[in-house]
Amino acid sequence: MELKYGSTSFFLDLPPERLAGVVVPAHVVADESPEHIIAAALDDCRSVLSTFRTGEKIVIVTSDITRYTGSEIYLPMLVERLNRQGVADCDIEILIALGIHRKQTDHEHQKILGSLYGRIRVSDHECDDHDALTLIGTTSNGIKVSINRKAVEADHLILTGTIGFHYFAGFGGGRKSVLPGIASRKACMASHFTVLNPGEGSGKNPLAVTGNLEGNPVHQAMVEGCALAQPAFILNTVLAADKRIVAAFAGDWREAHEAGCRYYREHFAYPLTEKGDLVIASCGGFPKDINLIQAHKSMEYGVQALKDGGVMVLLAECRDGFGNGTFFNWFRHKKLDDFEAALRAQYEINGQTAYSLLQKAQRFRIVLVSQFPGHQVEEMGMIPAHTLDEALLLALDLLPEGWRYYLMPEAGSVLPVAA
Repeated sequence: MELKYGSTSFFLDLPPERLAGVVVPAHVVADESPEHIIAAALDDCRSVLSTFRTGEKIVIVTSDITRYTGSEIYLPMLVERLNRQGVADCDIEILIALGIHRKQTDHEHQKILGSLYGRIRVSDHECDDHDALTLIGTTSNGIKVSINRKAVEADHLILTGTIGFHYFAGFGGGRKSVLPGIASRKACMASHFTVLNPGEGSGKNPLAVTGNLEGNPVHQAMVEGCALAQPAFILNTVLAADKRIVAAFAGDWREAHEAGCRYYREHFAYPLTEKGDLVIASCGGFPKDINLIQAHKSMEYGVQALKDGGVMVLLAECRDGFGNGTFFNWFRHKKLDDFEAALRAQYEINGQTAYSLLQKAQRFRIVLVSQFPGHQVEEMGMIPAHTLDEALLLALDLLPEGWRYYLMPEAGSVLPVAA
């Protein structure tokens, strides 16, 4: 079997009798084309769209290049609906929800906007540009929510993106387009900080986990932040592992998102009867392995199929490096207690991801196939390799007799769960 790595792939050759299972989502086949799926979802928003008027300003929020959403398909269709309602191109702006990510290149804008590039105004959110932010309110747990001024001053705010699992917010999509998508750095940090229980040394909240919204404090903070922004509606896609749009949910920003999350859980969870000694996981290639922060998602899902002390081989090219300039610095903390204390003292979203990675690196043995220098991989508590064959040689030396393995060719798209 070929496993994707960046824009290339590796061929896997292991004894089939050792295979415990290939962890993939249920085969979701769309009965209709992506265009028909999007059109049907937008039909659910007719009543809201009918209130839009000529001359009103519209801001459409969409995801950056690290999260493929099918935007080049749905954005032109959404703009066409707006035009049909009398809204001119010059009154529409697409705002890229960077959160704290880097700015996009012109080429990346072109990929996101598709046929709209050069026709509809596009801008990147800047979480540190205080003049471009405005305070819209405070959540029940005291988070001051400042978001992009353009979104606040628009007559109508539309949120778009894709729904998938998120390792501590439960699911992506929906409310995340506002917080952290177009929020200030401080608000982003504060919403993510809720992943930790109150009190020094008390660790991570057990409800802030993949696939769970109920009682999840991170989700709740994001919901409250989104409510303050008062979006007109959302349009969220669901993608198969090959990036095909297989479903779309549009309408009320909360109800449509929750419906999409239910659909995603039903179709993209994999029931496990037992855990394996070895998991071989590919993020699914570029852009899912564009950087280590994005690749961490595949690591998080992959270890759900792994016994304590087991071995994971993770294929993650990481052509953009860590994904943030401060991420690697956190690994100066080698003990989890010290790491948690430092995180509480000066919280960063990237520090939270680094903390989660180190937890896994100390609980399991992770062989990372990437472009990173070996010393950096070792500094993060993992074992470096540059090819799948090299990684397997290292892994096999760590396995017990009678070992069994799971294969995850699209590890960022499926969550193993105990049956």
